Amino acid sequence: MSHPSACSPEETRLREAIIHTGLETNRRGLNQGTSGNISARLGAGMLITPSGVRYEDLEPDDLVYVDANGRWLDGRKPSSEWHFHRAILQARPELHAVVHVHSVYASVVAIQGRDIPALHYMVAAAGGNSIRCAPYATFGTENLSQQAVTALEGRTACLLANHGMIAAGPSLERALWLTEEVELLAQQYVLSLQIGGPQLLDDAEMERVMEKFRDYGPRRGDS
Repeated sequence: MSHPSACSPEETRLREAIIHTGLETNRRGLNQGTSGNISARLGAGMLITPSGVRYEDLEPDDLVYVDANGRWLDGRKPSSEWHFHRAILQARPELHAVVHVHSVYASVVAIQGRDIPALHYMVAAAGGNSIRCAPYATFGTENLSQQAVTALEGRTACLLANHGMIAAGPSLERALWLTEEVELLAQQYVLSLQIGGPQLLDDAEMERVMEKFRDYGPRRGDS
């Protein structure tokens, strides 16, 4: 297996950035325990958080390198969701980081199998006039990978039915930012449904907002 520059300063920084991102998902109330997982592109493969280890307990060497063929080096097993991380990064060369969480409000909407509609202009931050919910598939399966890639077509975030959410971006910083934005949108959606439902923005307005968002959000890359 080809593993690029295992001890390079660049890879060390990337490993540390992945752990920092995981700790931030916990600190911001987006994740808890050992749920959720994070990956970042490295060469032809990716680095991903290992299976069943809390972010608080991770050391840089604990992260798992998975190559383009889905093989990993001896040691810790990658997250059980490595399939969809690899599938997303392979399908979307412009993306370099993927964050998956079981945040409360995004999961509540996903449990209903609902898309998040254009209730707020920030929906466009994920690339479209909605944030789609992928149909349910068992965690850790190729079927879930396929459903996730489809739900992400033209988007950088989606929900996973009865599961959680995925946010991706050109950097870990951007993917984390979008994760928090999607969770807030899900919360706004759930609350708006309790007072009669949201008034939606039309497609023309969402197109205008998407154009503005081409240069919106954090840009300092860390992956």
